[in-house]
Amino acid sequence: MSRAVVLLSGGLDSATTLAMAVDQGYDCYCLSFEYGQSHNTEVRYASTLATSLGAKEHRIANIDIGAFGGSALTDDAIEVPDYEAHDNEIPVTYVPARNTVFLSYALGWAEVLGASEIFIGVNAVDYSGYPDCRPEFIEAFQNLANVATRAGLEEKPITIQTPLINLSKDEIIKVGTELGVDFASTVSCYRLDTNGRACARCDSCVIRKEGFAKAELPDPTVYVTQALS
Repeated sequence: MSRAVVLLSGGLDSATTLAMAVDQGYDCYCLSFEYGQSHNTEVRYASTLATSLGAKEHRIANIDIGAFGGSALTDDAIEVPDYEAHDNEIPVTYVPARNTVFLSYALGWAEVLGASEIFIGVNAVDYSGYPDCRPEFIEAFQNLANVATRAGLEEKPITIQTPLINLSKDEIIKVGTELGVDFASTVSCYRLDTNGRACARCDSCVIRKEGFAKAELPDPTVYVTQALS
């Protein structure tokens, strides 16, 4: 069976991406990051997902993108805002160069493993202004991978797979459900409370809630508002 490196954040999209890669017959090697994010609960969720979805191995890389600040996800001085339409403006939750760094790590591990594919759950339909979730970015990184690796020079290129790139959030949820993803074991919120409950108001929470509603499936997320109602 072919090997694949799967970037796994612990969120809904990456969980579905892993399930799709496993379903396609790949031996999946999952890679998550502690990168200086304000909360690393997502890494714990990622570990659970890697096991439940049948990954061959799960590694957690410790890097410190957060040392530079510049994002509401890594800098305590920048507040995570409630949901608002961005009109493709780059939001304060954008982490500078994050997917570039993540894919670079995945590319290095893929070479060591002899993996033919890297799976990443970027999505352009529910695009929230992140420049490193666009097809143009993936195409550019693919070109880099082709010229920057031994595999590329030996004409055994490592392909960047983006199976969610053209799916809406409700379509992603439906695919994940069909493949047996336990979405209760995923986390999307940008500002979880100390009890692990989602805020229900940030961009990620609102997009997630709307996705389940459009898919006509129950949202298993525990929100702070449920405890207050």
